[in-house]
Amino acid sequence: MSKIVFTNGCFDVIHPGHVDFLERASRLGDRLIVGINSDDSVRAIKGPQRPLITQEERARVLRSIRFVDEVLVFDEATPERLIKEIKPQVLVKGGDWPIEQIVGSDFVISNGGEVFSLPLHGNFSTTAIVDGAREIGSSSERPEAVPIEDVFSEHIQVFRDLETHCLTEMNRCAEAIIFCLKQGHKVMLFGNGGSAADAQHIAAEFVGRYEQERRSLPAIALTTDTSALTAIANDYSYDHVFSRQIEGLAKPGDVVIGISTSGNSPSVINGVMKAREMGCVTIGLTGGKGRRLAGVSDMCVMVPSERTARIQEAHIFIGHYLCSAVDGSFSQ
Repeated sequence: MSKIVFTNGCFDVIHPGHVDFLERASRLGDRLIVGINSDDSVRAIKGPQRPLITQEERARVLRSIRFVDEVLVFDEATPERLIKEIKPQVLVKGGDWPIEQIVGSDFVISNGGEVFSLPLHGNFSTTAIVDGAREIGSSSERPEAVPIEDVFSEHIQVFRDLETHCLTEMNRCAEAIIFCLKQGHKVMLFGNGGSAADAQHIAAEFVGRYEQERRSLPAIALTTDTSALTAIANDYSYDHVFSRQIEGLAKPGDVVIGISTSGNSPSVINGVMKAREMGCVTIGLTGGKGRRLAGVSDMCVMVPSERTARIQEAHIFIGHYLCSAVDGSFSQ
């Protein structure tokens, strides 16, 4: 019986780092299967301007690489379904993904397999290549300040783009929450800083009421118990302040909403990963570059902006949009 190795990614622009990674991955077994995100899936986790190359073309390029034995396309945000169907003995991702954040790692390990996070060789990045080609790369991590007279126009443009590019995903999230609550499950929310405030705000709207009279709905913000937060951070690490609470409180069928403006917060990513392990439906709220959170969530609304203020403004609107949808299903 051949030893199957599985890895996945968008592989939008194949570069030398990809080839080196695939060669090393292939050495871990007898047969290397590569899962690639469909075009719709790439748009969901990388934004409306991606992919640059269609799924058929990406698959053809990968199949031409001699280390790759098979290429499979998946439509979901994550390859979890594909991994469970293939049942690989080895699961591999690049070294920028800690093993505990690799989707499917728990399944592979529970079946006696191995999971590897291979260090990446070379300073290659598809996103950096794309940004450079578009001449939109910046040496600064923060965008330049917007003149006060332009704040309103920027805000309005972000919300127009939100309607154009994110409304379908927002409706998917609303449907998932409504189904969860009608099945007697609960909603759990969490985030850091301003996102923590958003989590508490939206949880309060569910438990109290939003705009219409209805029964109280079960929602918990995991940012409010200071004893739990400080004990977990002190005894384990801050990276586990949400995942530990989810392990103790979540049940299969619950909806778990992780909010991260950057999409890279370890505590939020770990919380979402634990929720997946617990059989919950996971939703991410992030910004235009929040690909990591989008890549581990069942659904993710990526606000089409890289400016923290605009992303946070949009997140509370998205929360209210979800509350409005829920009101329409539960109001008296």
